[in-house]
Amino acid sequence: MAIPDLKGGQYKVLQKEQLEKIHFATLQVLEEVGIRIEHPKALEIFKENGCWVDFAHKLVKVPEHVLKKALNSAPSRFTLYGKTPQYNINVNVNTRNVYTIGGSSALWVLDLEGKRKSATLEDLMQLTRLQDNLENLHIMHGIVNPQDIPQAGFCRRLFATVMQNTHRNYYSQAEDAQDVRDQIEMASLILGDKKKVSQKPIFTEVVCMVSPLTHPREMLDVLIESAKWRIPLYIEADSQPGATSPVTLAGTLVEQNATILTGIVLAQLINPGTPCIYSIASGIMDMKTGNYSGAAPETSLLHAATAQVAYFYNLPFQGGTGIDAKIPDAQAGYERALQVLSCALAGVNFIHLSIGMMEQMLLASYEQCVIDNEILGGAFRILQGMEVNPETMAVDVIKEVGPGGNFLAHEHTLKNFRKVEWFPKLTNRDKWPNWEAKGKMSMRQRAKDEAKKILKEYHPHILPSKVALELDKMAKDAQERVLSRKGRSVD
Repeated sequence: MAIPDLKGGQYKVLQKEQLEKIHFATLQVLEEVGIRIEHPKALEIFKENGCWVDFAHKLVKVPEHVLKKALNSAPSRFTLYGKTPQYNINVNVNTRNVYTIGGSSALWVLDLEGKRKSATLEDLMQLTRLQDNLENLHIMHGIVNPQDIPQAGFCRRLFATVMQNTHRNYYSQAEDAQDVRDQIEMASLILGDKKKVSQKPIFTEVVCMVSPLTHPREMLDVLIESAKWRIPLYIEADSQPGATSPVTLAGTLVEQNATILTGIVLAQLINPGTPCIYSIASGIMDMKTGNYSGAAPETSLLHAATAQVAYFYNLPFQGGTGIDAKIPDAQAGYERALQVLSCALAGVNFIHLSIGMMEQMLLASYEQCVIDNEILGGAFRILQGMEVNPETMAVDVIKEVGPGGNFLAHEHTLKNFRKVEWFPKLTNRDKWPNWEAKGKMSMRQRAKDEAKKILKEYHPHILPSKVALELDKMAKDAQERVLSRKGRSVD
């Protein structure tokens, strides 16, 4: 299935003068407060390129002229490659195209029997295969962090497992520079050539900075190594208004903007032209519980506004985060629907965590994967809007049918109904007697059946078996090297 052409940007939270105020406030933070950079080499790079650097306190202040030069080299158009061209993602800030990214890094799974259990490597394989069959999922992430394998070096195992079970571009993560190099080696096995990894990267790396205003050493390790190879980077801030950033949404926009832009500057100083995606998974701190809430309406407002901030700098944007619901119920439905619809209408280029994630990213659900695919389908139909032209206004048809007539049998209806109607797979539109006759099934029950059907029938051969076996061996060997330094073993 080809990636659809979906365009957002209809919903705007901020006016032009408000965006300019956010920009000037960010310049003030960058030049007067600075960013904590916990990496000696990164400090040297900033110093060599005209930034003020306090090595003792690991502090960098970025002047406006350095920011401008870096932004001029950060591309607004590039491609994220799938294993076949039909899964390529053509990123173009000007078109406000909307794509989705799957779930991420849950430690727990809600299985098809309704049991909450620790995530396993088998769950990662099954959930990746399930998502790969969903038409509204465009980029794959590792939806769980398997708890039945050693955690040190685990990203290599994720890489090998996901790559064998999806056609799509992989949103990867890494622990350090060596992890990036190991993933490049594995990607070159798939592509047949190391040069192709830079030319047509089938994976990206995410670097998660720490609010407020901190770039941790390990993430900078990943950023520097990825930029050398021109691996596309999601440079992310996960601010929490009222906790790690100002409680006001405008204050959070400024804090996360300074944090992210500094990362983008560094990537461009290392290798100008490295694709960078301005990214957040920010969410409010619920003042009742003290918990992070990605499903709060204020969080959706923040993500929609951040899209405008990213576009102010001509940068593609990733937003979206988890929902609070624990099971596939009414709360899960309304939280996901509000979240993805607001992101889509705001023109968020990459709606992250949009499939299968619950309990604020701690839990992955097989059933919710299928339900979320349905919700995304409805949201995307709204995003498509309507065509207004002589054919769709249908004045001649109205004349033919006339007052009191019926349009059901008219040729115009037959010709156009599939173009204008969205046909859901799980949503039940029957009257009560028919619904009752079919077993009175809830949405969750229908989703469970659909997930089982997909897992039974969908067995794609993504990679040749010889390549798949070698990929697993490379991943295990790479993890073994990490564990051996810690005196442990893969087995």
